[in-house]
Amino acid sequence: QVRLVESGGGSVQAGGSLRLSCTASGDTSCSRGMSWYRQAPGKEREYVSGIDQAGRYYAESVKGRFTISQDNSKRTVYLQMSSLKPEDTAMYYCRCLVSGPPYKYEGQGTQVTVSS
Repeated sequence: QVRLVESGGGSVQAGGSLRLSCTASGDTSCSRGMSWYRQAPGKEREYVSGIDQAGRYYAESVKGRFTISQDNSKRTVYLQMSSLKPEDTAMYYCRCLVSGPPYKYEGQGTQVTVSS
């Protein structure tokens, strides 16, 4: 089992920055990596960024503006978001990928609101 707790969301003006954090706890390691997804009202959940032993990955819409990193000692993954746009407004969810069933765990989300 893995429990994920996201934090760091909030309201900012366009052009501002936020740093999201996601801390994992439990007896299972996120051995296949961790990632961030987001879902805006009325839209499908979409991939934002991920990190694993092979590298870091970004959706085209956030490349150059968002940076994912992790602190393994704290079992925490971060998403540094800069140059935020109103279209970045969404609930952001952290996901932990594991090698066996259920293969993934997801947190409750943290809200990011960007005003123009």
